[in-house]
Amino acid sequence: MDRRTLLAGAAAVGASALTGALPGRPAAASAGTGGRLWRTGIAGLHDAMAARVARRELAGIVYAVERRGRLHVDTIGTLSLDGGEPMRRDTPFRIASLTKPIIAVATMMLVEDGRLALDEPVDRLLPELADRRVLTRIDGPLDQTVPAARPITVEDLLTFRMGHGMIFEPSFQPPYPVITAAKELRLVMDQPDPRTTLGPDEWIRRFGTLPLMWQPGQRWQYNTGALVLGVLIARAAGQALETILQRRVFRPLGMRHTGFSLPRADASRLPGLYLGNPGTGQLELQASSPPDEWTRPPAFPSGASGLASTIDDYLAFSRFLRNGGVHRSRRLLSARSIRALTTNHLTPRQLADAGPVLLAGRGWGYGMAVSVTPDAVSAPGRYGWEGGYGTCWFNDPHRDLTAIALTQTVDFIFNGASDEFQRLAAAAAS
Repeated sequence: MDRRTLLAGAAAVGASALTGALPGRPAAASAGTGGRLWRTGIAGLHDAMAARVARRELAGIVYAVERRGRLHVDTIGTLSLDGGEPMRRDTPFRIASLTKPIIAVATMMLVEDGRLALDEPVDRLLPELADRRVLTRIDGPLDQTVPAARPITVEDLLTFRMGHGMIFEPSFQPPYPVITAAKELRLVMDQPDPRTTLGPDEWIRRFGTLPLMWQPGQRWQYNTGALVLGVLIARAAGQALETILQRRVFRPLGMRHTGFSLPRADASRLPGLYLGNPGTGQLELQASSPPDEWTRPPAFPSGASGLASTIDDYLAFSRFLRNGGVHRSRRLLSARSIRALTTNHLTPRQLADAGPVLLAGRGWGYGMAVSVTPDAVSAPGRYGWEGGYGTCWFNDPHRDLTAIALTQTVDFIFNGASDEFQRLAAAAAS
């Protein structure tokens, strides 16, 4: 599987913006060994990311590392490889699959309101998904099915065990009929762009004409659960998905620059999207949602990959999770719901069946991955996710640590840059 397949799924050095510090200088730290280690680690992280920008592996990057009130935010590079406007702390990014944890949080808020229950069938609000049929084999014809053993539940959507999701087919194999049918229905099941032109009601109606790939609850499959969740929670709340997120998540957390659409001034500063040419290795500008498209609400607000955000907005969301559902002394979500969001729910068999492509030693909570084995970044319990447009985020609750990196270079999550960022961010906070 090459980078373009996974994408369907999913220079100049600027001034640093640092809490309590001058641009380009390490953040103020307490005296002693801990402060010196923090400054040394942060300097090493900056040098590593700046080197990648200088080698034109990235056009630019904005990242943040925070531990126990000590915050470092850095901006490196420009909005495009051709130079021009530098990356800034308030630069908006298409965050792609970093949308998924936000949708999961909104779902749990509705669960706590009593509008949804984790174990209830989705049929009550999504009658289009009642009486599901399931393929007898994943690559078989659409009319060879058996009845679903049970209905799809709300928790199945959150854990991506609803019975439908992305398939990473070998390049030599013809597309499976169920994948071809979804494309013919213009559902846009995988990539963020181009966006589907269907509204939520028509989208779910068309999706309901397809069989499931697996029995509900049987396997972990990426992406579709978040798309369906977006439709479900809008119906549960009786409001548009954008409205729910603004009222329940963005406004309470002060996320003023996050949404499915942006003010024209913000949209005009979206960075270019880049992907490496497999032949030359050089980054090339990709066709993606242009700034003008972001000035109006999409027909289908994607709960899987449709949001744009900034480093400070996503940092506010991360802190809310890290603080157990509390923001500025106000509880927005119970500690129990936070634990459910950030605890692995997959069985050992489901982890094995998921394969190494996406999870790679991690399990899945609600809308995000959870580490289940020690690795170069942390002990088990770290949670977060990556976006196919070159974004990554994790919280390590054991060290009270958050790290977020925002780019618009797809290769960031394939060429070792994301791994390096996470490793060095964790080391700086050790």
